[in-house]
Amino acid sequence: MNFISTRNASPAATLSQAIAAGLAPDGGLYVPETLPPIHSLEVGADLAETATQLIAPFFEGDALAAELPAICREAFDFPAPLLPLATTDDHVLELFHGPTAAFKDFGARFLAACLTRLRKQEDRPLTILVATSGDTGAAVAAAFHKQPGLRVIVLYPDGRVSPRQAHQLGCFGDNIAALRVAGSFDDCQALVKRALNDGDLQAQAPMSSANSISLGRLLPQMSYYAHAALGHKRATGETLNAVIPTGNLGNAMAAIIARKLGVPLGRIVLATNANEVLPKFFSGAEYAPAASVATLANAMDVGAPSNFERLRWLYGGDDAALRADFTAESVNDYRIRNTIQSRYAKHGEVFCPHTATAVRVLEDLRSQGAAGDWMVAATAHPAKFESVVEPLIGRPLEVPPALADLLARPAHADPIAAEYESFRARILEK
Repeated sequence: MNFISTRNASPAATLSQAIAAGLAPDGGLYVPETLPPIHSLEVGADLAETATQLIAPFFEGDALAAELPAICREAFDFPAPLLPLATTDDHVLELFHGPTAAFKDFGARFLAACLTRLRKQEDRPLTILVATSGDTGAAVAAAFHKQPGLRVIVLYPDGRVSPRQAHQLGCFGDNIAALRVAGSFDDCQALVKRALNDGDLQAQAPMSSANSISLGRLLPQMSYYAHAALGHKRATGETLNAVIPTGNLGNAMAAIIARKLGVPLGRIVLATNANEVLPKFFSGAEYAPAASVATLANAMDVGAPSNFERLRWLYGGDDAALRADFTAESVNDYRIRNTIQSRYAKHGEVFCPHTATAVRVLEDLRSQGAAGDWMVAATAHPAKFESVVEPLIGRPLEVPPALADLLARPAHADPIAAEYESFRARILEK
């Protein structure tokens, strides 16, 4: 299978080439020339088996095809359980049981397993650039830490991530460098995209991306939605609907493509924080990226979601069809706090701010008469946001062992201006 750019101005690439490049030469995002037909899709014995079955058509004919089962075993070696919530027919898909307690561990580990195999044939090191609004950077750092021939530069908006997120980003060292940028996530993302499109810089220091623009993250993220939906359908005969908290639209995009492939997902509703670019679009306004607003759900503080370009490609640029298929709802900080507090008081449930955003949207849907079985995607462990969650529930949170290990390490991040030439110079440092 070949992959093309959403902007149609670059040559087609193999999967390996698309994963290695991250971004297409014309600045677009790689997408499959056509979505492959998936025949007789069945839930596997475990997540790795489901992932291998689902992703295999995208790897067909590629140099990595024979490695796919092993790649999936490496990436999906922790669970993504679908558990019942206290409210009837509502479920939570827990995606935070990996090494950095966030859903991004799945895609980061899959991408690292792919690139490690591809780099065995290369002499020069590859620099992985990551713009993060909180969780991506730590997941990528953990996945690529001490991998030979690979170095990672993580950019995050200084003061706009939680203290524990910031500590994770700076605690690895070795081949991982953390930069705290004087700006927003959108500034970080713009720096990464400009560097990846800098031909002279690429010639001096080959680069790729580990953001959600990377196919190597997007494709594996389909797997946990498929595993949950197929398992639920087999067990109950019912189709799962989903509320997905979203910022850069990568996690939701994975669910949307999985549904296009035939995974039994029903409605997909997007939950955002006070950054309302997507809710405004789906309500009928023109798509208009805006400066991001800082919120409690900081990993979703995105004003220009990159994967919207992929979503438009999937629908052939038909905005009316897009609006007919999806809704997006915004939840402000007051309602996020209220949801965390009330769900704990009523049901003993504890959510991170991002998951609480989705839970609140589901509550609103139910109050409007939404029927059927629903799940919310729980994107991070609440202990990563103890400064928000603990005062609301009135008790300390238990820290998962893997997260506790990272927090026990020393951490360091270098300050940098949101200015391209300074960033470019940092990339060229040996």
